[in-house]
Amino acid sequence: MRAKASYFFYFAAGSCLMPFLALYYAQNGLSDSQIGLLSGLLPLVTLVSAPLWGGLADATGRHHVLLVLAIGGSMAAVLGLSQTATLAWLIPLVVLNSFSLAPVIPLIDNTVLAMLGERSHMYGRQRLWGAVGWGIIAPLAGWLIDRAGMTAAFGGYVILMFGCLLTVIGLPVGRVSIGESYWRGMRGLLGNWPWVIFLLSVLIGGLVIAIEMSFLFLYMDRLGASKTLMGVALAISTVSELPVWFFANRMIARLGTRRVLVLSLLACAAQGFGYSLMVNPLAALPIQLLHGLAFSASWAAGVTYSGEVAPPGMGATAQGVFSGVSFGLRAAFGAFLGGMLFETVGPAVAFRWGGVAALIGVAFLLLAGKRSAKAAVRHSSA
Repeated sequence: MRAKASYFFYFAAGSCLMPFLALYYAQNGLSDSQIGLLSGLLPLVTLVSAPLWGGLADATGRHHVLLVLAIGGSMAAVLGLSQTATLAWLIPLVVLNSFSLAPVIPLIDNTVLAMLGERSHMYGRQRLWGAVGWGIIAPLAGWLIDRAGMTAAFGGYVILMFGCLLTVIGLPVGRVSIGESYWRGMRGLLGNWPWVIFLLSVLIGGLVIAIEMSFLFLYMDRLGASKTLMGVALAISTVSELPVWFFANRMIARLGTRRVLVLSLLACAAQGFGYSLMVNPLAALPIQLLHGLAFSASWAAGVTYSGEVAPPGMGATAQGVFSGVSFGLRAAFGAFLGGMLFETVGPAVAFRWGGVAALIGVAFLLLAGKRSAKAAVRHSSA
């Protein structure tokens, strides 16, 4: 129950603040490029810090302590963000928040997989409570921000993250001894080419998710949407996640992680092209129904696959690398690229290129994955 509550509070807190940050930056007079810079800092720092925190946790066995420190650091950074509006101060606070947030979900994911043991395929049934938290709080957050401004967003985030802090303290984090030297295990992990191809496909094909997370609300705002409508859009995206999380174990068992990722990237392509055709913000609502397959399916497959390939005692490291690619490198590239395209050619073109990138990701996964499989067969028969 504590694992479900941890996901609930973490993602409920995120729904209060993260989708609205671009609007906060715009209200303080920042340009699209500056917004892209700040939006890209969070994932760029995550790229480095998520594997770093995960490796430190595995090497020291202090998963609990590091998790508590990370959540507390994020709360302090967000309180600082709420009190400043200048780019010079926003940058270090965004970096601090990014560094603190990076390990939270990888460490919780690793703990949940360890708790489930041989039932790790049931991960989605735990993780869906994060979607429940996001879906319940998102429309309420939008309604409150419409009436009270961004103060409601910052305050809601801190209160709900405190709830997350209280729940993770009681998570039964057990230490698994590393079966070999840490760096040898790291080399083996990064030398697993099927997994690396999977990660690269997530990076390329999921760019539209990164653009959506950083700029969808800014796009909707320019089309005349209210904050309440934005909250409803978030709620709809969450509803679409629930069945995917619930049946993720069956999808992965029947199709395998690679085919689940292919389905996810095709949904990303459909979202990107759909957003590029929007002329009315209400059109975002049906497009958001694809979010569950686009995001949740790829995340469930990635967490499962990363847990399977991780050497003994290096689960947090593997989850940190996967998170670093997804919420780090991909999100940073999507934010920077999205900011540049928004300012130069407009949001429709930005999302259209996101759709194209998703199709490229599918092609890369199928072609490179097939070549990798053939090479593995030749190596084993030699």
